[in-house]
Amino acid sequence: MAGRNGSRFVDLSHDIVPGSTAYPGLPQPSLTDYISREQSREMYAEGTEFHTAQLCLVGQTGTYLDVPFHRYADGYDLTRLDLNRVANVPAVVIDTDADEIPPSVFAGQTLTGRAVLLRTGWSRFWGMDAYQNGGHPHLSEESARVLADAGPAVVGIDSLNIDGTHTGERPAHTQLLGAGIPIVEHLTNLGQLPGTGARFTAAPVKVVGCGTFPVRAFATWSRWV
Repeated sequence: MAGRNGSRFVDLSHDIVPGSTAYPGLPQPSLTDYISREQSREMYAEGTEFHTAQLCLVGQTGTYLDVPFHRYADGYDLTRLDLNRVANVPAVVIDTDADEIPPSVFAGQTLTGRAVLLRTGWSRFWGMDAYQNGGHPHLSEESARVLADAGPAVVGIDSLNIDGTHTGERPAHTQLLGAGIPIVEHLTNLGQLPGTGARFTAAPVKVVGCGTFPVRAFATWSRWV
């Protein structure tokens, strides 16, 4: 999508659809009328109507961001997230087709202070059984450690989970969130981004005592990149 001054925008978020799109095994989102348009006509002047929706969802719905409180009781929650980590951050896109992503994919890349976006192509299975069958690409424990030590601003991936889910261990969440680095999961459309030159945004709602929430993730860059 073209923007002002020759910039381009790409939406990196999945739609949130009532009845689906929450993390497998969790309650699915519900969208209902709190005040319907018909009901609102009784509250306002003739010809004036509004719709007020009521949305019930868990934090792990659609494309969402994890902050340290998700993993650690003493970690920062959504209200204490530094926007410098998730708004207009220079991005580096890392291509990989590995099931367990090795640390070698980061060789020669500038990671510190960047939005590191892992482009695996797994988002093509969104909405299919294959997306959630446990075979998704994920960081190895060593890769998570290397990435955490590099100090990126935020890390994102276009698959089900940045960790493998075949065991109860979550080394990537442990390493990254332990270092204060937020994580964005279930990205999409990363194939439209340049390897470098884009800027990444994925800001959640400020909710006290919450460590995960959906985001409207997007990237923008100059058409001359």
